Amino acid sequence: MKTVAIAGTFDSKGQEYAYVKALIEGLGLKTYTIHTGVFEPTFEPDVSNAAVASAVGESIEAIAAKKDRAYATEILSKGMAKLVPELYKEGKFDAILSLGGSGGTALVTPAMRELPIGVPKLMVSTVASGNTAHYVGTSDIVMMPSVVDVSGLNSISTKIFANAAFAIAGMVKFENKETVEKKPLVAATMFGVTTPCVEFARKYLEDRGYEVLTFHATGTGGKSMESLIEGGFIEGVLDLTTTEWCDELVGGVLNAGPNRLEAAGKKGIPQVVSVGALDMVNFGPYDTVPKQFADRNLYKHNPTVTLMRTTVTENEQLGKIIAEKLNMASGDTVLMLPLKGVSMIDAPEQAFYGPEEDKALFDTIRKNVNRDIVTLEEMQNHINDQVFAETAAQRLIDLMAKQAH
Repeated sequence: MKTVAIAGTFDSKGQEYAYVKALIEGLGLKTYTIHTGVFEPTFEPDVSNAAVASAVGESIEAIAAKKDRAYATEILSKGMAKLVPELYKEGKFDAILSLGGSGGTALVTPAMRELPIGVPKLMVSTVASGNTAHYVGTSDIVMMPSVVDVSGLNSISTKIFANAAFAIAGMVKFENKETVEKKPLVAATMFGVTTPCVEFARKYLEDRGYEVLTFHATGTGGKSMESLIEGGFIEGVLDLTTTEWCDELVGGVLNAGPNRLEAAGKKGIPQVVSVGALDMVNFGPYDTVPKQFADRNLYKHNPTVTLMRTTVTENEQLGKIIAEKLNMASGDTVLMLPLKGVSMIDAPEQAFYGPEEDKALFDTIRKNVNRDIVTLEEMQNHINDQVFAETAAQRLIDLMAKQAH
């Protein structure tokens, strides 16, 4: 029989959790309860708050004595992040559900993020309708808005809690039995302005027996890809769109953090990298672009996205960053330069056409890349030319075949 873990503050929200627990058990599933509150629970849990605290060498009594809610949340969330994946590995549960406000969400989502992708994870939260990136991270947590506060049972909350119980039950009961042929798994990065390139490369790879996961280079996409690489899921990386570094450098809204472009190198995974969309920094609607950039070359990509052309100086900085990251690689690495343009709008008569800016990028890369570690390949093509895309795909196939032998 499948088991749903229910994790939360059974001291302050015991009534709500007892309601959800009864619903899930009424559907023929087992429950496994984990208490994350500081004080005595309203019902006996399977895992006590003392066990959660001790997972990180702390005492629940000492935590309670401090009377510091922020401190308690920090320690117990760390305990959950350590303990919950261990309990999952022991076969204690098959899915996990929680309810809470911002504090309760912060308590349990770090633990959910530590569980493997595919394990059902549902967080009913008062903050689910806002920016949930710091709760979800690169995991597959489902965030459900609670609409009203998670405080008592009423005509609204009981409907939301029931929907959550039925949703997690459905996730764990109805398992997809369809088997998918196991193929070598390749991760690729794409942006709207590099879509033709990645589509050509994806088809080329799939026609030759590879499975391609495409990640939209919007910050979260890059982080997700790096996380899967670190997790050992990926066998080859076609990182053609490294634009997230523009936002990290200049202050755009789609950055993937300072560790972008490191995972494959650290893991020794074969990688073919390019400079796709390094001509642009991303902002929101036009009127949200910071005032210091008012005189820059701005392009309204759509009503919610404004692009800004990178300068010569910024391209020199980007070239140094790309070279520095790839010089760290412990596995086979190819860096490909499309000398006729790095994005759909970096082409003659297009908004971001910039031979001078591109030259600064290419020259800096040539100067800084370590040729003993990175194979540098230059092509007199635009990044979206089919021959460039298929050449990049074939280079990756060659690297993967070399590693296999």
